[in-house]
Amino acid sequence: MNKTIMLFLSILMLSCSNTKKEQIVKSEKVKPNIIYILADDLGYGDLSSYGQQKFSTPNIDKMVANGMKFTQHYSGTSVCAPSRSSLMTGQHTGHTPIRGNKEVGEEGQAPLKGSAITIPEVLKNAGYITGAFGKWGLGYIGSEGDATSQGFDEFFGYNCQRMAHRYYPPHIWHNREKIMLKGNDWTKKVTYAPNVIQEKALNFIEVNKDKPFFAYVPFVLPHAEIVAPEGAILNKYKGKFEEIPHTVDSDNYTSDYGPNLVPKHYCPQETPHAAFAAMVEILDIYVGQIIAKVNELGIADNTIIMFASDNGPHDEGGADPEFFNSGGGLKGIKRDLYEGGIRSPFIVSWPGKIKAGTVSNHISAFWDVMPTFAEVAGVETPIQSDGISFLPTLLDKNAQKQHDYLYWEFHRKGGRKAIRKGKWKGVAYNILKKDKATFELFNLDVDPSESNNLASQYPEIVSELQTLIKSAHVESDLFPFEK
Repeated sequence: MNKTIMLFLSILMLSCSNTKKEQIVKSEKVKPNIIYILADDLGYGDLSSYGQQKFSTPNIDKMVANGMKFTQHYSGTSVCAPSRSSLMTGQHTGHTPIRGNKEVGEEGQAPLKGSAITIPEVLKNAGYITGAFGKWGLGYIGSEGDATSQGFDEFFGYNCQRMAHRYYPPHIWHNREKIMLKGNDWTKKVTYAPNVIQEKALNFIEVNKDKPFFAYVPFVLPHAEIVAPEGAILNKYKGKFEEIPHTVDSDNYTSDYGPNLVPKHYCPQETPHAAFAAMVEILDIYVGQIIAKVNELGIADNTIIMFASDNGPHDEGGADPEFFNSGGGLKGIKRDLYEGGIRSPFIVSWPGKIKAGTVSNHISAFWDVMPTFAEVAGVETPIQSDGISFLPTLLDKNAQKQHDYLYWEFHRKGGRKAIRKGKWKGVAYNILKKDKATFELFNLDVDPSESNNLASQYPEIVSELQTLIKSAHVESDLFPFEK
């Protein structure tokens, strides 16, 4: 009798244990996969869904049709490294560790410290597999800021921003292993690095389809140099636009790096308008391939895909943001803290969760991405984050919190700072040139192009914003502003 009871209890315990295991597995599967795609120097108006007239971006437009389009989302700041640091750490540029494009050695930039808390670290703690595919730029190989030291299980692409100025570099990196690219030697265009990186990104998604994963895909397109592979895509645009060739000292394929990484210049380009349009189309194709892969694997309903740009459009290497209206009618370009330098196209798709074809005017920024992902993954947001989760907006809930203000700074060009509080935008230029310092005030509700400076009419608003600017900035030893 006792043996029978013991056997029954053992079966019951085993059954409960199996049920618990099934619940754990089920719980892990419920966590959505996250894919965050970041374009490089893509303007607010460079997508046809955001007003581009001279070429189209059908795959990204399909994301808009199937998801949510944000009209008031902001990058971390107006250049690469600090904007990406803001994204990864969930902090605005008055707090984030990396606040400029500071070079370190032959190949790499000033690294994030090991103490920094990043999105991939937060998601790894929630059980996610993490991978980054594209441009890193937050710490040279082997440093504390190396992508594999900052929470990524796998990294494939450009570690160094300067190297990412080349679409046909001699090498890229897989974790800490240098991967040589066939035929590329600074002068020959044989292996197009973005294609190689894209293959790795798609493979990561496929390999990890049965686990919760985070894929960070920071493309280098359409950053200068202005060049696209010869073939059908480029030929589609050749002859379509009036062209002003971008010329340099040499007619050979060169960039601003030659042998031994000696700075030179961006490559010559006979048809820069055609090349730029082709570059954005290639970017759009890559986005379409990622969406197609998710659909093919049957994981679309459990996968969030986000798309943004790290800052406004550039005008280097033959790029012509005025010709394409890349800023979408907004004032300023890359390195500006006017809207054109920092406002980003932002699209989120999540089938079955986000209502298709919705448009949100919620005011948000890069530092909101970390708390949003943390809430999605069911973990706490690190205390140092300046962000607010916009998950309620994505899910059409009424509990969306709002920022008291948003803040940006840029350390070059005389020192620049900007702040947005509700409809008011304050822009301070030439801060370090006391006799030339200016402060402008704009009402973005009626003047999104920042054409009408209202500073003299609202001195009390100016004073309030200047006080907030002072409190938002914490001086950095690595990137001192006042010095």
